[in-house]
Amino acid sequence: MNLRKYLISNSFGPKMMIAFLLICSLTVGTQSAKTTSHKLQMEANAIIKSGWWNTSDPLFNISDRCNWYDIFCNKAGSIKAIKIEPWGSQLATLNLSTFNYSTFHNLESFVVSSVELHGTIPKEIGHLSKLTHLDLSGNYLKGELPPELWLLKNLTFLDLSYNRFKGEISSSLENLKQLEMLNISNNYFEGYIPFELGFLKNLITLNLSNNRFKGEIPSSIGNLTQLWGLDISHNNLGSIPHELGFLENLYTLDLSHNRLNGNLPIFLSNLTKLEYLDISHNLLIGTLPSKFFPFSDYISSMDLSHNLINGEIPSYIVYIYRFNLSNNNLTGTIPQSLCNVYYVDISYNCLEGPFPSCLQLNTTTRENSDVCSFSKFQPWSPHKKNNKLKHIVVIVLPILIILVLVFSLLIYLKHHHNSTNKLHGNITKTKNGDMFCIWNYDGKIAYDDIIKATEDFDMRYCIGTGAYGSVYRAQLPSGKVVALKKLHGYEAEVPSFDESFKNEVRILSEIKHRHIVKLYGFCLHKRIMFLIYQYMEKGSLFSVLYDDVEAVEFKWRTRVNTVKGIAFALSYLHHECTTPIVHRDVSSSNILLNSEWHASVCDFGTSRLLQYDSSNRTIVAGTIGYIAPELAYTMAVNEKCDVYSFGVVALETLVGRHPGDLLSSLQSSSTQSLKLCQVLDQRLPLPNNEIVIRHIIHVAIVAFACLTIDPRSRPTMKRVSQSFVTELTPLSIPLSEISVQQLMSEELRALIYIGNP
Repeated sequence: MNLRKYLISNSFGPKMMIAFLLICSLTVGTQSAKTTSHKLQMEANAIIKSGWWNTSDPLFNISDRCNWYDIFCNKAGSIKAIKIEPWGSQLATLNLSTFNYSTFHNLESFVVSSVELHGTIPKEIGHLSKLTHLDLSGNYLKGELPPELWLLKNLTFLDLSYNRFKGEISSSLENLKQLEMLNISNNYFEGYIPFELGFLKNLITLNLSNNRFKGEIPSSIGNLTQLWGLDISHNNLGSIPHELGFLENLYTLDLSHNRLNGNLPIFLSNLTKLEYLDISHNLLIGTLPSKFFPFSDYISSMDLSHNLINGEIPSYIVYIYRFNLSNNNLTGTIPQSLCNVYYVDISYNCLEGPFPSCLQLNTTTRENSDVCSFSKFQPWSPHKKNNKLKHIVVIVLPILIILVLVFSLLIYLKHHHNSTNKLHGNITKTKNGDMFCIWNYDGKIAYDDIIKATEDFDMRYCIGTGAYGSVYRAQLPSGKVVALKKLHGYEAEVPSFDESFKNEVRILSEIKHRHIVKLYGFCLHKRIMFLIYQYMEKGSLFSVLYDDVEAVEFKWRTRVNTVKGIAFALSYLHHECTTPIVHRDVSSSNILLNSEWHASVCDFGTSRLLQYDSSNRTIVAGTIGYIAPELAYTMAVNEKCDVYSFGVVALETLVGRHPGDLLSSLQSSSTQSLKLCQVLDQRLPLPNNEIVIRHIIHVAIVAFACLTIDPRSRPTMKRVSQSFVTELTPLSIPLSEISVQQLMSEELRALIYIGNP
């Protein structure tokens, strides 16, 4: 017995025990390594079998998938994110049904956006248990949402907008309690908005617009107290619950184009942070009291038009950038309180009396459709409106039909006349001093007026020089002031200059946006070539920033609005044009400011129309200091090049000079503690308004995100412009303590939804 104990004790002593544990751990480690390797191989096989990537491409290498433009991996080499967007890799036909979802156990982000994806969402998507970010927006997906979608309990971001989904939204939506952003807009969803939506208390942005929802807005929506942005516009909803007044963190609210009835929701005045409100095109009644305006001290837009609001315009109104009260039943005189409004539309009401002197609009602003001018101000008598309607229809309709017929005949005759002239090689020489009649003209109409206004392009009228011409200021006989960009004679003989000039005409003739410079006309003649633009009184952003006097007048709020305007213009070019347009030369010299400091993007001579079925390779164009770094080793052009340039301009607007030194020093240890307040333009005092501070921080975060070296990690301009709709939440630390390194962190980028997937 003692011998037995001795043998056992010696056989399983401390040394043997350690050896045993080592052998076990090695065995487990080997098995784990084999398991990991097996899982990675399964992911690789799933990528190949999906048919999404072109495996016949000679450059296709599945082993290098973690370095692909569309794929992101964790440290173990397992795929954690798939991000497929139109400017990414050249992909084959995409179909959600060919993707093996059960293989991707570590997938956290799945983005397949705006790539003409067809089909339905398969139920297998429920296997992606770790998924936090799902974006299938901008495709042609259809059918009802599978119940398995609501099993993805870790989702924080869900965007299914701009598709063709139908059916009702399941009450199982309540399972997504981690959700912070939900966008199912621009689909065919119908039925009632589920009450359970109010259980998603982490929501920050909610967009249900442009669907077919009916009934009431659920009162449970008042539980979503973290909401910054709410859009339920363009549906068939019937009333506004008073619980909506509990959403005290709301910055944007859009309930327009519904069937909302009842009294004007005065309780919305509780939303003291609201900066954008649109409840237009509804059936709201009641008066507009002064207490409806204790919102924030700055409201960017308020639209109450196309309702049944009566009574007088209040004598007290806070500062509003854009205010639309048109098409209501407002009565009384036009009060001085409207002087606090930048753009105002009070047309089609029952107002009377003199126009306040502060609203006497000059010639330039009268052409802006956002402003209510005398031509739009139509006083109506409320008790005669209905009685006169029949008489108006009877009299006006026949006259209108006759005018349409005559106008059509004149157009036909003019077209026939022009065609005949063209065939015979001669053009009738006419003169017209109105710049709005020289669109697509041949160089003879109003030519004499332009020569006279500039004294044959005398240098006294030259206000600047561009990449391929000089710019002149000209006042036409009508009194209107325009800017003329003229290509010099010797430059016209250079093919690249000639092509750039014609390219600018082609681009600007097809696009129209309030933050893109307006092209009024052009002359493309072998002897002389010039473009006729909207005149921008303040000149370029570059000239303002480098003039100490004007830079001091260029206040913080105006600078923020300038950056936003540029973002909206680029987003329009990249995402809203039929064929996306890349500007390729976004710089402070190509941003113009008018007398009201409104920004417009100009100089489209180097712009390029993107074709997603081609390589889009070209020579490098742009201004040194604004060119994206990847163009140093590749000639492939996409929207991310403009995004980088926008980041430089945004940062330049904040710091008051080109940020080259700042960007080159960011990696230095000496700048790790550099504060934002230290790099802001020192010619202006630091802001003390909380909203202005929040906007400056927002712009700074966006700018640094756009300046990321890896183009894949930069946000799109669409995402940037969308981030400006919702505002940055107030930070717990003061402006004086916020560092530049903090602004570059993923945590702050995620707050405004421009972080990496």
